[in-house]
Formats: sequence, structure tokens, C-alpha cells
Amino acid sequence: MGTYEGPGCPSHRMPEGPELHLASHFVNEACRELVFGGCVEKSPVSRNPEVPFESSAYSISALARGKELRLTLSPLPGAQPPREPLALVFRFGMTGSFQLVPSDALPPHAHLRFYTAPPGPRLALCFVDIRRFGRWDLGGEWQTGRGPCVLLEYEQFRLCPSRENVLRNLADKAFDRPICEALLDQRFFNGIGNYLRAEILYRLRIPPFEKARTVLEALQQRRPSPELTLSQKIRAKLQNPDLLELCHSVPKEVVQLGGKGYGPESGEEDFAAFRAWLRCYSAPGMSSLRDRHGRTIWFQGDPGPLAPKGGKSRKKKSSQGAQQGPEDGAEDPPSPNKAPSKTRRAQRGLPKQTTAQLPEGTSLHQDPEAPPVPDTGKRRRRPAPSGRRRTRKTKADTPSLEPEGTSAS
Repeated sequence: MGTYEGPGCPSHRMPEGPELHLASHFVNEACRELVFGGCVEKSPVSRNPEVPFESSAYSISALARGKELRLTLSPLPGAQPPREPLALVFRFGMTGSFQLVPSDALPPHAHLRFYTAPPGPRLALCFVDIRRFGRWDLGGEWQTGRGPCVLLEYEQFRLCPSRENVLRNLADKAFDRPICEALLDQRFFNGIGNYLRAEILYRLRIPPFEKARTVLEALQQRRPSPELTLSQKIRAKLQNPDLLELCHSVPKEVVQLGGKGYGPESGEEDFAAFRAWLRCYSAPGMSSLRDRHGRTIWFQGDPGPLAPKGGKSRKKKSSQGAQQGPEDGAEDPPSPNKAPSKTRRAQRGLPKQTTAQLPEGTSLHQDPEAPPVPDTGKRRRRPAPSGRRRTRKTKADTPSLEPEGTSAS
């Protein structure tokens, strides 16, 4: 059997462009010789739509674009009842993955299941999502507003006119923000997420809180000498890539780490390879700050002029910290099912949990997996009428895990 969970388990980091690309590769390889049949099953706890598809024999194929993956269910010739193919577009959220398992050994949190047809052992291709932030939509249309995929549509991304998708829109208010936040805007950088932005900025020695427009306007002035031959221009770009070019080459490096990191034999060895590849993200000796969306950005040196006021930079220690996963849990909201008590929260130094920490209403203007920063302002409580004691309302410990209104993940 097989599973796609990225290098290491999903809790280590959130799926970004490379992970979606490798997930599609896993589905295509694992399902190439399989015939599926029957209905598609959805778990009762998922708030995603039912998948009204039934066929006696159909195949499954996948294609990734940025932070989305399209799964196509195609009836085979002679299959009953006769029907057209159906496509679904998945966004993985924080913990989405695909697994191929025996039908009698479904993993926990398998929220959508496609079963193979007889004869032979019955298998299930499962979309597994622990936190239920992932989504799927019927119809197969890519989400509108996303820019070209930094991996598979690189030629459109870096060359005119699509490279101009970034440069001609520098007046957009998204570029008033720090470059580390602009890189998470999927309208312009479809597929870039938290660990990729840290690695890209680190390689170029760009302070993460430098104004995005300042950084990108410099690319408009960068023109190769007309006297250079084509091979000389290519060599120069490879030796001295700019930010937009690294938005392709850095994710491609992660894909090239792939191999056994995305199949049944994936394990700690593969995650160790990914951890060794990281130069900046959660690496020993690097500093970190929270951006406007509460996401941790890792960097070295000066954070830049737009660094949050009052933000305290933390430095990664080289001993114990190096043994943890890249996310270190710093950016994930606490599990709503196990909210720490006030006493334990104080002992651990954890922030008070609020429903605002869940990624509701997230848009393409920020990284879709980023939990919004909770409002720290306190409301003044209205005094209770005299002679009556006001009954305190308690918040539910288990707010909805489904990011209602999430437009991208």
C-alpha cells in the first residue's frame, strides 16, 4: 500500500506547491493499474459536499496546480450506469494527504474514500485530513484569481506577459506589505507557502520585512546585456537567479528530494533528508518573528523596516530545537478538542484559545493555511443589573473545525 504525506508526517509542515505536485504523482502511480467501482463514500463528520458518483468501473487520475489538486474519475468503456467523468478539486489545508490502504484498514480521518472493484483485494484511496481544514469542490475548475503555478506553469510565471502578473501589478496594495507576506498571496505566487518563502528570501539575503514593492521594483531594472548570447544569458540566470526565478527553482528542489519520501516506504529517513535541505526555516541559529497573519517567518540578520512593532525575535537553539519538526507547532492553533485549562495554559505560557485562531474567512490575499491573528483587545463587560447575578456564558470547547468561507487552502 502507499501513502502521500510529504517528507515526514503531515504534522511537520503544511502542504505547499511541491507537496501537492508529489501528491498528484503518487495518485497517478498508485492508481495506474487499478479499477475502481461503486459509490464514493464521505465521512459523516465532513462538511464538504457529497460526491454523487457511481460507476461499475472507473479510473482515477490527478493533476496539481499550485496549492490545488484535481482528481478526475473517468468511467471505463461499458461501465454502468453510463455517465460522464467527474472532477473534484482538492485544497489540502494544513494536514491533507492521500493514502491507498486495504478497505478493512481505513486510517482515522479518512473523509473521502474511493474503493476498487472486484476481483482482487479491495483497496481504498482515501483523502485523509486530521484537522478537517482541507476542502474539495465538484466540477474540476481551478479557483479563480490564482496566479500561474510556480512549478508546472513556470514558463508562464517567469516570462512576459505572465511574469508581468507580478510586475505590472506593483500598485496593488498587497505590495505595500512586507515581502514575506506578499509571497503568500496566491494571486501572484500560487504554490508558495511558509517554508518556501523563508528559503527563498534567505538565499537572496532579503530581509523578510522589507517592503514588497521595493524588492520587486528592482527586478524591473534587471535586464541582461543585449551583447550576451542566449547560452550566456541562461548561465547568468542560473548563477544569479532573481526572486521570481527562485519561486520556481526552490520548490523544484523539494520535488527532486521526492523518491521514496512519498510512497509506502516513507519514514523518518526521508524527513531527515528534507530537514537537511532546509537552510533557514526553523534551522538552528535562525531568528523568527510573527507576521501580520500570525505565521512565523524565519530569517537571518535584520528583519527589515516593516517588522512588527514590539515583536520579539526568537532565535533557534542548535541543540534541542534541531530535533523538532520544522513547524514545531508554533503556527498551528491548539486542538479545539483538547483546549488547555487556564491553569495549564498559564504554566505552559500558551495564549488563550479563541475561535478567531481558526482559519475562517481566509482569502487568497494571505497564505490560505494561516490562522488569523486573534484580536487581543479586551471588551469592557457591562455591569449586571442590581439584585441579580449575571450568568456567565461559556464558550464551546469544540468550535467548528471546518474553515467556513475559506476560499483557498
